Parts: sequence; structure tokens; C-alpha cells
Amino acid sequence: MSTTHDAHALSAQMSTALTTRIPELLDEVRIGLRDDWPDYAEFLDRDHDAVAEAAVLFADRLFDIRTLEGGSSRPRPGDETLQLVFEQIGRRQLRLGSDLTRLLTAFQYGSRVAWKHVSAVALECGVRPEDLAALADAVFDFVNTLSFTAARGYMLEQVDDARARERNREELAILLLSGRASAQSVRVAAHRAGWRVPETSAVVLVDPDDDVARQTLARLGPDSLRFADADRYGVIVPEAADGAGRAHLRRVLQGAHAVVGSVVSIDLLPRSAEVAQVVARLRHEGRLEGDPVFADEHLDTVVVWRDARLLAGLRRQVLAPLDEVTGQAHDRLVETLRSWLRHQGDRRRVAEQLGVHPQTVRYRLAQLRELFGDALDDPASRARLFLALEWGD
Repeated sequence: MSTTHDAHALSAQMSTALTTRIPELLDEVRIGLRDDWPDYAEFLDRDHDAVAEAAVLFADRLFDIRTLEGGSSRPRPGDETLQLVFEQIGRRQLRLGSDLTRLLTAFQYGSRVAWKHVSAVALECGVRPEDLAALADAVFDFVNTLSFTAARGYMLEQVDDARARERNREELAILLLSGRASAQSVRVAAHRAGWRVPETSAVVLVDPDDDVARQTLARLGPDSLRFADADRYGVIVPEAADGAGRAHLRRVLQGAHAVVGSVVSIDLLPRSAEVAQVVARLRHEGRLEGDPVFADEHLDTVVVWRDARLLAGLRRQVLAPLDEVTGQAHDRLVETLRSWLRHQGDRRRVAEQLGVHPQTVRYRLAQLRELFGDALDDPASRARLFLALEWGD
């Protein structure tokens, strides 16, 4: 280039010439993509204006003085328009379900077509053959930069999509456990979260402060819905009712000290979660053991200990006749009454269990009859006594 003025003139001339060729260039790219990448050919048709705008920007940026003097043609830091256009192209491709590799391959094809037109314009405008190498480097460097920008948009959309999906799944789990979900609202929320509504499901609870347990839940698979609030942390596991499903849960949850709620229909999940919380509390208190613990294997314990205050009240009520007895005598009578109820009145077995003479058992039972009267012969009263003594502390 002889002067800066000549460089500016040549730059403007080539930019105008390439801009004039853009419709032809895009049409050639579209036709070339039609057989192997029909979805991208359709994209060029559908989003023709946005692509054409980007192509014009490409022409303006390509033929600047730096390029013609062998410099870099990368978009300048302030050139946000091109970055935005190609980032949105990448995002759009993910939303359409296109593969990133295929997108970049299509970019490579487009760069070859673009170079054909750029080199033709350069020769027509009198660019010396020995200067074409620098121009070729600029073209492919520029296209690679735009490809990177589109790929970045594609990956950003993936991240945003994953965050939105996870947020939708958490909101669905909260809705399912709220006790206020209609069938229609569940269907809508499940569709938004990409979750197939199962016939049955179960709640799995773990200690929110146990990192190992939290990581274990992640192995239950992508169909499980995670939830977390002030009182609990866990997942909703679909279709865990059959033997294989239970065996899988028992195997995967080993070591996580998890509680598995009863398998119920979707509308009963809130109640199942409440029972699972009771089971978790009972295990913490030492009344249940297991790793994991399945709530439906301990429903009797849950029924009795769901509200410890009620059981304590029952004990005070039914054992009130023993209040006038104190010390070791009180403890011996309680022990005898419990064994008598457990062995359904068999004095010999009571004596064997307590390690005392049958005559001692007969004496203690006489004392108990004095205190309780006809209640010891009433089935309902005996049932209440048995419940209070067998399940009490």
C-alpha cells in the first residue's frame, strides 16, 4: 500500500464489493448445507435478516486497514454487536436441539465459501497475490473467533437451561409436598420440569449436614426430584414399590443413614413425608435401627410414638392404680404385669421370664387384682395396659 489514503480507499471498495455479494454468498452457503445440514440451511432461511446483518458486519470488520497491512482481523474489544449476534446464534441452536459439533462444522463450511468470495473480491480490487495470504489468515481467524463466540453462546444456554430445569424441578418437588397441589397444577409443573408423573413414589430423607448422604442421593438417578427446606433434605423417588425398586434403594442408600417413606400415590406424598420425618426422629432417639430405614416396615412404632406425649398420657392414665405403690415394690409389680400381659396369663412362663417362684407370681398378681380390679379381665383394658407397658420407656 502506497499511502494511508490508498489503504482507506481500497478498504472501502472491497467492503462495498463484498457487501454486494452477501446475498449470493449466503445463498451458496444455504444450498451447500441443504443436503448434510438441512436444519442449518433452514436456519439461514428463517433467520436471514440476523445472519445478513452479521455478514455485513463481517465485511466491514474484515477489510480494515490493519487487515490489508497484515494485521489481525479479530473483533475489537468494543465490537459487541458481532459477539452478541453470534452468541445468540449459538444459544438459538441449543434451543432448537442442534448439536454443537455440527454447528461448528457448518461454520467451517461457511468459512470456505466466505474465503472464495473474499478472495474474488480482493483480486477484482487489485490486491496483490502475495498479500492474499495475510487476508486468508484474517478471514479464517475472524471466522474462528465468531465460531468460538457461537460455541460460547451455546454453552451459556446449556448452563442457563440446566439451572432453569433444576429450579423447575425443585419447585415441582415443593409443590408435590405442599399438600395443596391439584392434578392439573402437578401436570403443568411436571411438564415444565421435564418430569414424567409416576403412578407412585416415595420420599427419601437424609441428614442435611451429612455430605456423604447428600452425595449418595445424587446416585438415585435423574428421575429423582431433590428438595430442601428448613426441616428436611431429600428426594422424591418415582416407582419404588416393587421388590427390585426396594432392593435398589437398600443397596444405593447403604451408609447414608436415610429414611425411606412409604410408597404412595402422588397425592399422598405430603402424608408420606410426614411419616418419614417421624421415623427419622425415632431413629435419632434410638427407637429404630436400620440403614436405610423403610417407614412401612415400622408402622406400629410410628403409630405408637408419633406423639410421645399421647403415649405418656396413656401410661399415666392406665397405670394410675399403681401410684399408691412406691420404690422397688412398684417396679416389681410393673415388671410382673408386663410379663403377664405378654404371656397372656401363663404364670409358669411369667415365673421363668422373671426368674422367680410361681408362688411369687401368684402373690404379685393378687396384689395387681386388688389395685386394678376387673380391668385385668376386660380385653380393651388389657390392650391399653399392654400398649402402655410394651411401648413405654
